[in-house]
Amino acid sequence: MILVTGATGQLGQLIVASILASGVKAENIVAAVRNPEKATHLADLGVVVRQADYTDPASLTSAMAGVKRVVLVSSSEVGQRAAQHQNVIDAAKEANVELLAYTSILHADTSPLALAEEHRATEAALKASGVPHVLLRNGWYSENYTMGASMAVEHGAVLGSAGDGQYSTATRADYADAAAIVITSEGQAGKVYELAGDQAFTLTEYAAHVAKISGKEVVYQDLPEAEYAKVLVSVGLPEGFAKILADSDTGAAKGALFDDSHTLSTLIGRPTTPIQDSIKVAL
Repeated sequence: MILVTGATGQLGQLIVASILASGVKAENIVAAVRNPEKATHLADLGVVVRQADYTDPASLTSAMAGVKRVVLVSSSEVGQRAAQHQNVIDAAKEANVELLAYTSILHADTSPLALAEEHRATEAALKASGVPHVLLRNGWYSENYTMGASMAVEHGAVLGSAGDGQYSTATRADYADAAAIVITSEGQAGKVYELAGDQAFTLTEYAAHVAKISGKEVVYQDLPEAEYAKVLVSVGLPEGFAKILADSDTGAAKGALFDDSHTLSTLIGRPTTPIQDSIKVAL
């Protein structure tokens, strides 16, 4: 049995769908979710739905019953993730799972991003645990930017503090396919995958793509990190998260979100989704 944490989340549900598409029987997939009522669509497919909360070790232990492989989708609760992931790792160790795949961050060991700190802590916890594991170091999701594409068109601008930094993004579906392939394959323990999109772009180029696709004038406005964080707060983001996003842009300016290894497309056996395609979908 293969368990996927956060199985109703944006990435988790795509991983479940990709595992199903690979031919694994639904009854051999466990969707670990905080609220089972939100997973009825998975239960209707025959997927085993089990209640599990990153903050509740007992629920994680119960969810792992009979499970041999685990996809640990990183928690979305920044600042609490290291402890939450440790709970999952402990439950996986108790269940004697044969493989745990963890969705980390691109170049986690050397990344200057503040977001990378908890990923490094989790990778260290996995190593210390002795649980056989594989690291899926995901780059930036294309959706991180395309979800704001319509707002960029409305205001005629893309804001950021990345300078000429390049983003090697891919869609969540691309990363989900990679996770499904790895967790259903043999000989994966000990491997580290640096996963990123085939085609990198700067935010100036991203703005140009949005402009061309929308037929509206859209330009990139580069701001100092602190000023960009203030703008994000002004549109409703929590201050802590705004600072993390601004820090990520600054990290991108240093090359933290660029990778040209094509490891992702090689793994999934097809090119990654171009950012232009994602913009079209978003608009």
